[in-house]
Amino acid sequence: MPDVVRFFTVLAVMLLAAKIVGEAFERLRQPAVLGELVAGILLGAGLLKVIPTAVADPLTPVFQLLAEIGVVVLLFEIGLETDLKAMMRAGGDATAVATVGVVVPFVLGFAYWRTTSDPVTTAVFVGATLTATSVGITARVLRDLGALHSLEARFILGAAVIDDVLGLVILGVVSALAAGAAFSVGGALRTLGVAVVFLVAALWVGLRFAPRIFALVERLRVRGVLLVSAFVFLLLLCALAERAGSALIIGAFAAGLILSETNQFALIEERIRPVADIFTPIFFLSIGAAVDLRAWNRQTLVIGGVLLAIALLGKLASGWAVPWRRYNRVAVGVGMAPRGEVGLIFAQIGLGAGVLSNRLFSAILFVVIATTLVTPPLLKWALRRGAAPPGETA
Repeated sequence: MPDVVRFFTVLAVMLLAAKIVGEAFERLRQPAVLGELVAGILLGAGLLKVIPTAVADPLTPVFQLLAEIGVVVLLFEIGLETDLKAMMRAGGDATAVATVGVVVPFVLGFAYWRTTSDPVTTAVFVGATLTATSVGITARVLRDLGALHSLEARFILGAAVIDDVLGLVILGVVSALAAGAAFSVGGALRTLGVAVVFLVAALWVGLRFAPRIFALVERLRVRGVLLVSAFVFLLLLCALAERAGSALIIGAFAAGLILSETNQFALIEERIRPVADIFTPIFFLSIGAAVDLRAWNRQTLVIGGVLLAIALLGKLASGWAVPWRRYNRVAVGVGMAPRGEVGLIFAQIGLGAGVLSNRLFSAILFVVIATTLVTPPLLKWALRRGAAPPGETA
């Protein structure tokens, strides 16, 4: 039973470190999520090696699975706290934000790496990696700052969902390129269609039947039935999303949106918090744990610095995608900046397929971690300061 003992020990250390470092950062007037990321770096591959990250380690997939649970619970929470009607009213604007936030980083990243001697496929991977947005980081900061119901939050969250749909299309294309396949417009459009149809169908069906089902659940007397039913609903919708060719996090967000329209949503929201308190920090620590600071030599950091500038400017441009509305443009652009686990997935596929060299992979990893780390303090500054020009704040 040594792995069970080690699993319990590592899990205890991770959760304790998340709270201690998170508390330290909150006392420094920074979001706790930033502390959790730093705790992950300290406990991860590059320093103390407490959190298992090696492929050969039998506990690595276990903690990856716990991190997946953490991110879907987080997105479920965010969905519960999101005003669906208000977000739908911002649908066209959010689409514009997402489109600019995907096209600009891709074009700039592709153009920059195309100047090297590497093949076109590598340049496509570099550009594709820079398009990703990790809604989990931004959503956590927005919630911690009490800004989830702002116009900026609706833009960011709506755009992040659309960004994930577009990201699925790009991921399908670059995966095919890595496998040696030719680009297929039909395949890309099919992936896009599946994701959109799933999201629309899930909301259409769920909003009609979930209120009735949970009205019946509320009448049951067995302990914890409401929480368990909500958690089961979350897991099933995530599984359906994955089976349909969409993403787990899209299913999780949709589940939260649906249950936010039930009469029981306040109780569900209250009772899911202890579950999130356990699983969500594991997700953020796992992102930090992937960092190996020893791989970042001078050349890697130079490449990473250029890509980081492209990554930040490309997403910042998305804040100006809706010129006909008044809102905090800098906050929206900054909120779209973190790459998080989505960027890591792109980079890992490229490395595994031999499209990305270890040097380029390390540079991209630097960008992923840097955008993830700088977003919480920058977003807090943008929201608190009201960084939009006069007359443009929501």
